Amino acid sequence: VQLQASGGGLVQAGGSLRLSCAAAGRSIINYSMAWFRQAPGKEREYVSLISRSGGTYYRDSVKERFTMTRDDDKNAVYLQMNALKPEDAAVYYCAAGWTFSTNDYDYEFWGQGTQVTVSS
Repeated sequence: VQLQASGGGLVQAGGSLRLSCAAAGRSIINYSMAWFRQAPGKEREYVSLISRSGGTYYRDSVKERFTMTRDDDKNAVYLQMNALKPEDAAVYYCAAGWTFSTNDYDYEFWGQGTQVTVSS
């Protein structure tokens, strides 16, 4: 599966962005999908997960602000990010794997990342 993330950019604190992750080469219907992020000098961390059936899981710091969805017909997943904070700034990666997991090593396929910058 080839994944391509897009939608990042520069936004003021409190603003919104919608990230997209388009898949090609294989349907994502059988995969759990995830968004991870990595800020400079920090380890990569999970942001949100979505199972094959559409169940979601979020890290505590983004709950009530971020919403992850999937559209298997369009072979894509999305991350709606609202009320952005400076600490959300990072490169965001989408990933696909067989396991519904918060661990990055459980994901076999990765997109190239999209930069999110939040100004205070």
